[in-house]
Amino acid sequence: MTPTPSAVRHKGAILTIILVSYFMILLDNSVIFTALPSLESDLGLSSAELAWVQDAYTLVFGGFLLLGARAGDILGRRRVFVVGLVVFAVASLLISVAPTGWWVIAARALQGIGAAVVAPSALSLLTASFEGRERSRAVAWYAATAGIGASAGMLIGGAAASWFSWRAGFIINVPIGLAMILLAPRFLPETPKAPGRFDVTGAVTSTLGVGALVFALLHGAEAGWAAALTIVSGLLAVVLLVTFVIAESRAAQPIMPLRLFRSWERSGAYLVRLLYLGAMIGFFFFTTQYLQGVLGFTPLQAGMAFLPMTLVNFAVALAIPRLVDRLGNVWPLLAGLLLTLGGMIWLAQLGPATAYVSGIAFPMVLIGAGQGLAFAPMTSMGIAGAAPSDAGAASGIVNTFHQVGMSLGLGILVAVATRAGTTGSGEASDPLEQQVSAALTAGSALLALAVLVAVVASVADHRSAHCGASAAPPRAAVALDSNEIPALANEH
Repeated sequence: MTPTPSAVRHKGAILTIILVSYFMILLDNSVIFTALPSLESDLGLSSAELAWVQDAYTLVFGGFLLLGARAGDILGRRRVFVVGLVVFAVASLLISVAPTGWWVIAARALQGIGAAVVAPSALSLLTASFEGRERSRAVAWYAATAGIGASAGMLIGGAAASWFSWRAGFIINVPIGLAMILLAPRFLPETPKAPGRFDVTGAVTSTLGVGALVFALLHGAEAGWAAALTIVSGLLAVVLLVTFVIAESRAAQPIMPLRLFRSWERSGAYLVRLLYLGAMIGFFFFTTQYLQGVLGFTPLQAGMAFLPMTLVNFAVALAIPRLVDRLGNVWPLLAGLLLTLGGMIWLAQLGPATAYVSGIAFPMVLIGAGQGLAFAPMTSMGIAGAAPSDAGAASGIVNTFHQVGMSLGLGILVAVATRAGTTGSGEASDPLEQQVSAALTAGSALLALAVLVAVVASVADHRSAHCGASAAPPRAAVALDSNEIPALANEH
């Protein structure tokens, strides 16, 4: 029998294990960015192969997250959490000794499987171990880890590439993973096994569908949108994703219960997360290339160039629990989205004579503040109101939209950058500068769309809540606040 949150002991150790493990898997979303030029040169990779080094991880991560969440429900979340850490640590070791590009890409995909198991189990274990205000703060720290992990990865990857090799950024996961593997069984509570089956059809069609779409985007940017393989991949993606939705609507135990999308609050949070992460992956991927390829920064200098963003992100993340307590989730989310949008538009104006402080550091401050404000509300709203039986699925969907957003976003922005490089006027002193500016401008468009979605979803949710409150007892009206919904759900 699983202990209730109030009976769980060693909560500090539980939160530390969960956050360190989550930090580690998110670190590998960005640790590669500042090492991209070194990796490209060392293994002789093309632009498309370089994109696949990142997309192989995020695509498999996102594609198998729902299956990973389901595995935690059926087999026990602590048990699955430990297995995921083992797979992740082994894959990290394989990447650190990779002799060729295909080896790196394959090992990154294996790493994505491990991450897909760890992430939803981590969030589910967190919600099972905390309740009420404690849970709100724990979720805020969990969400802040997402932003801080991405920023810190730039610095760690840059330092590793400058002082040692790009491989060092991955081998560091081995001792960290081993420590978490040893500590998790001792401190994390185990959840009971639930009877059920794995929705293999859903996992396969969703992963292959998104993979085909990303491939179509990358191949179309290089070979042309009328190329036969591009068209076939695009059509295959549509067929697979439609099949996925149909399968989920008919499955007795789907990995993505469509009922979770009936809430405007949750659906809006999922879509905003997808668009936001699509823009942010482009920011990291292209800005580090600009810093090294145009401004001549070393990998370490490029990593340190992200410090203004990292520090502001951390400071804002510390304040977000109190801010959400006072204002709820919607206003901090909107403020975070608008700050990130402003910083991205500013950064997109970069050129060969751009000064670091005024043209890069200041925009990064806005982006860091925006990240710190946006991530916690997006996470809380994504699991708000979910029944305890759907906790694993809701956690999986949050992380799925996070990773799929990055996969699709990178595919779209690489396609935009490639197009800009082949159709530019030639007036820019460096084609890379043209590509980076175009990609960041496209990222700004994704953020603007995220703002629009957040506003529409908030208005619709408010109207739905108002209608529900007029026909329900006062207790139900109170439960509409997304910080309180998880606690109330457990009380019933």
